[in-house]
Amino acid sequence: MKLNKLTIKQASELLDKGEITSLELTNACLARIKEIDNKIKACLTVCEKEALAEAEIADKRREKGEKGDLLGIPCLIKDNILTKGIRATAASKILENYVAPFDATVVKKLKEAGAVILGKTNLDEFAHGASTENSAFGPTHNPWDLKRVPGGSSGGSAAAVAADMCLFALGTDTGGSIRCPASFCGVVGLKPSYGRSSRFGLIAMTSSTDVPGPITKTAEDAAIVLSIISGLDKYDATTVETPRISRGEINKSIKGLKIGVPKEYFIEGMEKQVEEAVKAAIAKLKELGGEIIPVSLPHTKYAVPVYYIITPSEISSNLARFDGIKYGLSEKDAQNLAEIYFKSRGKGFGPEAKRRIMLGTYVLSAGYYDAYYLQAQKVRTRIIQEFDRVLSEVDILATPTSPDTAFKIGEKSNDPMQMYLEDIFVSGASLAGLPAISIPCGFIHPVRYEKKKEDNNKENKLRQHSMLNKREKLSNGVNGLPVGLQIIGRRFDEATIMRAAREFEQATEWHKKKPEL
Repeated sequence: MKLNKLTIKQASELLDKGEITSLELTNACLARIKEIDNKIKACLTVCEKEALAEAEIADKRREKGEKGDLLGIPCLIKDNILTKGIRATAASKILENYVAPFDATVVKKLKEAGAVILGKTNLDEFAHGASTENSAFGPTHNPWDLKRVPGGSSGGSAAAVAADMCLFALGTDTGGSIRCPASFCGVVGLKPSYGRSSRFGLIAMTSSTDVPGPITKTAEDAAIVLSIISGLDKYDATTVETPRISRGEINKSIKGLKIGVPKEYFIEGMEKQVEEAVKAAIAKLKELGGEIIPVSLPHTKYAVPVYYIITPSEISSNLARFDGIKYGLSEKDAQNLAEIYFKSRGKGFGPEAKRRIMLGTYVLSAGYYDAYYLQAQKVRTRIIQEFDRVLSEVDILATPTSPDTAFKIGEKSNDPMQMYLEDIFVSGASLAGLPAISIPCGFIHPVRYEKKKEDNNKENKLRQHSMLNKREKLSNGVNGLPVGLQIIGRRFDEATIMRAAREFEQATEWHKKKPEL
């Protein structure tokens, strides 16, 4: 049995029975990291000594009769989430040597539950991106095809889960940064409702949409992690006290569940095979008893432009604070951080961070605030109202997570607009603060389009098409690339979206497929 391939639920049951130990489980994950991370580059920091010590403590807790879903379960943490005594770089040279003096609230809760932290994962610098190519420490590679991106910005976390380096990982989602990489890597990614899990201890990107959440192997595992990390936090005034989601809630049938399918999420230009896979998944939900209802969200087309006005505006403000950043530190700790910052500052921000800072500063400047930022906030309100109206008529929404599958590293690096359009199906739920989950729903072989050679023969010319379709050769040879189904729910109704996700998983095998490395 390869212990690193277990789900949280499977491992927890074996730990409860005494058939395995946390130390064995942790060693299996560390061995997997050593074996393949030189190819994938998902981890920025690995804490082998500390992880083994935490595993031994977890085993002693179990020997005393303590039980818990995450007690002794190894995980990885996105490197923009603070972890006491461990580097927290946000994948930026500016914070290359910054060691966090305290734990983020979500990390503190994981530790209290007995989770074993293996290390920190790669991301787009300060979480700015949809590919994990913007990291100052180099890109992460998709385990399904090493020539391709894992999605972003939580690409390191998603790639690590897909490659069985850990049993789960934490990511953050601002405008799709958990769901996009989950879709590209064939794993489960849950963006909780804004306010369900604390942002305290996150290196902030966009304060009004940032939310930490789990990346897991199954929907049930995502529910387990969410139940631990969510809840009211005195250090984050935006958090809300919400009841824990019980397993009974997510184990219910979806028979009679009203599932809205917005027509605006199936658009011209999306990859045809992706559309077919998602529609097949929606048909499966219908077969399982869901009632499929066509709906319309006409303001969807404005979600990306609104997001890319509001997001850079908040980024420019948040990153400006790095000159005197405190994170709630003592005066001595703040001075130490300031010294690290100024030593590293000459290395500067990466190009995407600079681009967003400049865009945000421009939008917020005198003469442009009303024309851009204020208007964007008004349209955001309309988007929120539209979601609320539609979700009063249906229980959940089913959509594609992304219009395409993982693209090649470097393919969109010089075209920011194409990169920003990767967020087209995920930014709306973020702007509205709604919960959304991405689950695997199919695999495809992408098609490459090449121009045909001109043929001077008139008859041949009449017959020939201007483009030639060829299936792309993937490095994994046989598996294809994952496709994600996104399920969006009402605010703080994570139980219903996970209920639908779990039942879909029970009826399909997509989440069980693994990349060949």
